Amino acid sequence: MPMLVAPAERVHASFLAAMAEFRAEGRGGPDDESMVGREIREFGGRWETPTGFAEYARALREQALEDAPRPSGFVPCTTLWWVDGAEYLGRLAIRHRLTPYLREIGGHIGYDVRRSARRRGHATRMLRAALPVACDLGIESALITCDEDNVPSRKVIEKNGGVLEDQRGDVLRFWVPTRHGAGDRPRAEGQEAPGSAV
Repeated sequence: MPMLVAPAERVHASFLAAMAEFRAEGRGGPDDESMVGREIREFGGRWETPTGFAEYARALREQALEDAPRPSGFVPCTTLWWVDGAEYLGRLAIRHRLTPYLREIGGHIGYDVRRSARRRGHATRMLRAALPVACDLGIESALITCDEDNVPSRKVIEKNGGVLEDQRGDVLRFWVPTRHGAGDRPRAEGQEAPGSAV
C-alpha cells in the first residue's frame, strides 16, 4: 500500500527509473524551475551510485531543518516520497512558510507523480496524506497552486477540499484546510514532531 516516507535509500533503483521518465518528458532543462527539474540538474550526475544517492536523500531530509544551508529565497521544506514498498511513485514538498514569490506562484505544497504511475489516484492520496504533516508544521490552511490548463492537478486539489481564491496570470491559487476531524491523524513514515528532522 503506498505511503509517504522520508527520502530513503531503499527506492534507489525505481527512483532512477522515475527520473528517466521525467527526463523523457523534458524535465531538468535549464528553464525547468520545478523541484524535479532543479534536482535533476544539481544531483543527476551523482545519484546513480549508492553513495551519491544516500547523500542526495540526506540533503533532502536536512532541508526540513530551519538552520540548514539553502539558496537565497528558499525556505525550510519537508520532502516526502510516495512509495509502495521499494517502488518510487512520486514526491511531495511542503514549504514551511510562504515568501512573496511562493504566495504568488509556488504555494506551500508541490507534488509530482512519475509518468508510469499517473491516472491511478496517487496524487490525490499523496496530497491527502500530506495535509496532517502540514498541519503539524503549523500550516492551518495550505496554499496550493496549479496552471489553469492543468485540469488533473486542479481536480486533485479540489478533491482534497481546495477552495479557489483567485487566478493570477495563468496560475490558479487554492487554499486547502489541513485539519480534518479530531483524534489521531496518520503521520508519514519517519515524520517526527514539528520542527524536528524528518
